[in-house]
Amino acid sequence: MPKEDDLTESLRTAERRLQAAQLASDVATLAELIDDAGRFTGPDGNLYSKQDDLRAHESGVQRLTRLVEEELHALATGHTGITWLLGALEGSFGGRPLDARVRYTRTWVRDGNGWKVVAAHATFVTTVA
Repeated sequence: MPKEDDLTESLRTAERRLQAAQLASDVATLAELIDDAGRFTGPDGNLYSKQDDLRAHESGVQRLTRLVEEELHALATGHTGITWLLGALEGSFGGRPLDARVRYTRTWVRDGNGWKVVAAHATFVTTVA
């Protein structure tokens, strides 16, 4: 069994691979990193499947032109991990411009092939004056 520090670092690596795949709309890598049963709560409150996410990237409905990691926390224990990402995003979604700070919370599972996202939640972060 790998040490907890090694698991946490491998989880951070998987999270950063996911971010890079989102930015590039790399559907093959996204398919590898998202579990087939994966479900996601979007910032709009709707529930999406892995296939919904892949189609959005493949079709161009979702396009990121910038993704800046501002903060990343990771917790890995055994075969389960959680990442908390705060990032700045630019691009478009459904033809509308997107320029926002977003907090993602992702739940990952680890098997012999590495880490995969099984659940995620995204919310827009607003600055309170």
